[in-house]
Parts: sequence; structure tokens; C-alpha cells
Amino acid sequence: MAKKILVIEDDRDIRETIVYVLEEEHYEVTASEDAKILRRLNDIDPDLILLDNWLTDWSSDANGQQLSKGLKNDPATSHIPVVIISAVSNIKEIAAAGNANGYLRKPFDLTELIDIVKRHVK
Repeated sequence: MAKKILVIEDDRDIRETIVYVLEEEHYEVTASEDAKILRRLNDIDPDLILLDNWLTDWSSDANGQQLSKGLKNDPATSHIPVVIISAVSNIKEIAAAGNANGYLRKPFDLTELIDIVKRHVK
């Protein structure tokens, strides 16, 4: 059975690229432009969440770091690895403050995307 990846990324081109690459790697991918999809987290049951730190279409008052921290502090979702995606220079610190399992710096190499997904999906 294919591992499930949830991608939350507001940039359509980046989102579509991530989906295409991961589907080529035989992952089952659900993608959204905003965090509203987190309301359906139980139905999606992802093995990994790739989460943009700055979502422009705010569906909550939180950014990716805060959303990650909420997911990791909730016993029902704390087991799901979260990787924060961002172009900011301090992404490592943002990911750590959000209790994320990792980070992916934009722009990223497609091999780097695949590697980080493989690292966090077992």
C-alpha cells in the first residue's frame, strides 16, 4: 500500500511540482492550498505532512510553524512527521520552534524533496 503524503502549499506551481514528483515515486498525495484541509486529517490519515510556513490564503490565524506545533502537541496527531517548507534563511530555527521533524528550504532540488520524504516515511 502506498504511503500517504499531505502537501499544504499555497504556491500552485510548487504544489503541483511536489505532487507530480511524489506521485512518480508512487506515493499517494493529497494537496491543498491552505490549512483548511487539516480539518479532514483523520480521513486523510497521512504518513507525512509537507507544510508551507507562509500560507497567503489564511484559513487560520496560524502560520506553518504554529500549525506544526499544534499538530505535534496533540496526542492524536503527534506521531505524524511534519516537514516545514520555506525560503526564509532561518528555516531550521522555525522548524525547531514548531517541533517539526524536518525542513525543506525553497528553492529545493527534486532529489532533496524525495530524500527528505523517504527519510520521514518508513
